[in-house]
Amino acid sequence: MLTLVRAFLERGREVDLVVCRLKGAYVDSVPPQARLVVLESASRLRGRLSALFASRGWPGPVLRAAVLPGKSAPEINYTASLKCYLRERRPDVLLSAMTYANLAALWARNAVDPVLPVVVSERIALTQHCESAYCRRKWRWRYLPALVRQNYPSADAIVAVSNQVAEDLVGVTGLAHRAVRTIYNPVVDDLLRSQATEPLSHPWFGSDQPPVIIGVGRLAEQKDFATLIRAFTRVRARRPVRLLILGEGKQRAFLQDLAEQLDVQADVAMPGFVDNPFQYMAHAAALIQSSEYEGLPGVLIQALACGCPVVSTNCPGGAAEILEDGRYGPLVPVGDDKALADAIEAVLDEPPDRAVLLERAERFSVDAATRTYLELLDTLVARRDGPANTH
Repeated sequence: MLTLVRAFLERGREVDLVVCRLKGAYVDSVPPQARLVVLESASRLRGRLSALFASRGWPGPVLRAAVLPGKSAPEINYTASLKCYLRERRPDVLLSAMTYANLAALWARNAVDPVLPVVVSERIALTQHCESAYCRRKWRWRYLPALVRQNYPSADAIVAVSNQVAEDLVGVTGLAHRAVRTIYNPVVDDLLRSQATEPLSHPWFGSDQPPVIIGVGRLAEQKDFATLIRAFTRVRARRPVRLLILGEGKQRAFLQDLAEQLDVQADVAMPGFVDNPFQYMAHAAALIQSSEYEGLPGVLIQALACGCPVVSTNCPGGAAEILEDGRYGPLVPVGDDKALADAIEAVLDEPPDRAVLLERAERFSVDAATRTYLELLDTLVARRDGPANTH
């Protein structure tokens, strides 16, 4: 979203960046030209009631997911503040991303200005996400597909970040295929290319050191770095190699313990979140994605744009689309550490042509995504402001 904000600003558009909470690794990356709006959280009761009365299909699953004590998603509590923002600012169009934020956007719009165009962007394979072990432990996720099915049809446009996410969303909502369009995320631009060329000062990347494979992402169950560590252990038993995992999350202690149990802790490093992962990708022997499911896995695209060979699980989401069913990198079954280890060794033995990887990455350029998004947003605004809808 920050990449889109920067691209919109560069094209002379006025942009408000509306967030629930001003926190996280990218706070300092918000462009100063953007108007940053930080919403205020209402009380749980007010937030739930605000969502309840603005939603479709009252009460049904909305009552269970939005009102029952202790079960609501945090974004729901910002619906009232978002309604205030819409009344005061009266934007031309609203683009939202992530499922609960999409629902909050639709509920706020329905309550304040029914003709305000809203574009919701789905970033994950929703069915797999709701069926994951993490979501099964979260009571409220049981009702998310029903909430999506009730409310997404009121959006003026629905965007999915990959064709697989689009197919999944059609299945969840029952919408016609033509109602959901795919727009790949904006990933590759001159900033990424420049950061990839920055010098890397790390003792593991010397010319006399073993090859380094990397994983990048949140240390969360969805990313399944445990399978990556097990696969790495198999590879390391047969050849010198090291593993670097960039990212932070709740599974840090578990993953560190696993590396110690497998006696590979000396060759596994987890330095946490880094501002510039691209310089690591540019020097790594391969990037490995071990996810259980995704939307459009940006790390695969970023690695390709850095000329880094990749291996990925054939997880629900956009991995197979990015790699064209294995043409640009091996795809292996989810959770299969032996298959992952074999694929890693194959790439280490015969790395693909770097120029081919760079060319493929350009399919996911910032320019292409920005142009497509602006065409969609401008069309919706023009339709709203047409002669029949003047207000």
